[in-house]
Amino acid sequence: MSDGRKARDLALLDAIDRLARTAFEDQVWRVVRETRDVLQAARVGARWDPGTFDVLYTSLDRDGALEEVYFHLSRQPVFPSIPFRIHRIRIRAKKILRLAQMPLLQQLGVDVPNFATMDYSRTQAIADAAFFLGFDGLIVPSARSQFLNLVLFADRIEIADAEVEHSELVDWKTWRRSR
Repeated sequence: MSDGRKARDLALLDAIDRLARTAFEDQVWRVVRETRDVLQAARVGARWDPGTFDVLYTSLDRDGALEEVYFHLSRQPVFPSIPFRIHRIRIRAKKILRLAQMPLLQQLGVDVPNFATMDYSRTQAIADAAFFLGFDGLIVPSARSQFLNLVLFADRIEIADAEVEHSELVDWKTWRRSR
């Protein structure tokens, strides 16, 4: 019986397998609802998550994390009034796939002119291939800002490899005025 998954693209697997696995140790930023555990990963079916494994979306820049969440909140009919917190997290990972440049994403089959759209099919295939090949996560361009995001595969990192260093409430009104 089939689980509904398509076969992985062998050319994509080969291309990704040729790329370097780099260590990462630095701070990242993550914005979540105040009541949510900042280190709780999820299968959300987003740009770098096909919904088959848990990921932790973070940004290498504070404003990058805020831009990502603000975009999704602003798409709702009424901007939510529930409190959000921004967290600075120290992350250690051993095998990160760095896809920080658009030309590299284009070589992997991403339609770069339409990168910011909600068509996630190719980026999800890339994430799935990287997960399958044993990477810990991806460093990728943000579709919402000029910053880079770190998307971690929760099954590949230990919770001890992530330490929350600082948290504060997000004041969306003040932040929007400062943009």
